[in-house]
Amino acid sequence: MMGWLGLDDTDSLEAGCTTYSFHLLLESLPRTVTINTPRLVRLWPFAHQRTRGNAAVAVELETDDEPLLLEHLDQYWKQHLMPLKGSVSTSEHDERKQYPADPGMVWFSNAQVDSSFYVKAVQSEVRLTEVPSADRSWGGQGRIGATAAIAWHGKKNTWEAIAWRKPNRHGQNKRLVCQETLARVDDMPSTFLSRDPRKGTGMVAPRGPCPVLFGLRARDEIAARNAAEILLSAESTESSVGLRTFSTNQASDDHLGEPFQGTVADVEVLNRGHCVLTTEHGKWLAFTESGPVKKLAQWLKPGDVILGNGLSPEFGILHLEKLCVVSTVPEYQRPLCNDCNVRMKSMGSGQGCRCPKCKQRIDDVWISIPRHPPFESWVQPPADARRHLARPLEW
Repeated sequence: MMGWLGLDDTDSLEAGCTTYSFHLLLESLPRTVTINTPRLVRLWPFAHQRTRGNAAVAVELETDDEPLLLEHLDQYWKQHLMPLKGSVSTSEHDERKQYPADPGMVWFSNAQVDSSFYVKAVQSEVRLTEVPSADRSWGGQGRIGATAAIAWHGKKNTWEAIAWRKPNRHGQNKRLVCQETLARVDDMPSTFLSRDPRKGTGMVAPRGPCPVLFGLRARDEIAARNAAEILLSAESTESSVGLRTFSTNQASDDHLGEPFQGTVADVEVLNRGHCVLTTEHGKWLAFTESGPVKKLAQWLKPGDVILGNGLSPEFGILHLEKLCVVSTVPEYQRPLCNDCNVRMKSMGSGQGCRCPKCKQRIDDVWISIPRHPPFESWVQPPADARRHLARPLEW
């Protein structure tokens, strides 16, 4: 028989990692159990009680002895996963409130959850009371993500090969990953977001103390695995206790709905360069870190028609992840003097215009000057400022 196992919410900002917990769990399974391709599924980034990475994991398992498997899962839960409940930490770099880890694990026999539950969990807040009933479940809040990972339809998937550090290296922020080898890996045709193209710095290693050594992303499974093995074999990359390749919903844009079209009513530039666009749909925010999105937002004028896409943490607020200009209003200027090529100036209401140099006078007129956006099509934040779920425009 075949069934689905899901897990989530075993980490905090200071310790732990759901992928590492899952790796150890899969390593512990009886030899009679066949492990199919594991999956790593990112969910709603504004989830109220998310811990750190907001990624849940799941896998399809094959077994001839389901009672034995469930007995093993019961014991493993009690000994290794349930004790993780309650871990909590604070961060100087994260304004949202931190909630204690509340691990959850689910088992569905023979059937996968309807994909509509995944769609809801990746695009909105989901409560524990909304989770479909599993054949067996353990724990609390983590059951939301665990079930959503099982429900993922997998239509637009990428791959991530994750390596974990030795236990004596857990809790340290610094990681030893060979940067020269990473540069070669980044040049491979299928890998993506391995290095920041602007800064030349690596983007595969977390900055915190969690067990992950690196996560290497690619558009196909073999490339992800091969690239990770090349990176691990480099002399200046530290040792790993395991490597596993996950199918993921990263770079899928599954968190986004259809773009909104709006007309700009007001453009407000805040300190640090954040930009707020007022449209008939509410406030659209372009943060300083969003680079080209912020630059384009600051260029806009009232009357311009735009397309925007992003996430709404609350009604009437849109955090822009993609922006595009549909049409622009022209700029209006006084004409140039035919003799002096100097811009005419108004002499006052109803008194016409006059050249400030030769004093030639003309009627009170304006000429329209078309405005051309600094970008011809859609723009999105630079690679290091995008969400895991954001799909590169070049795709």
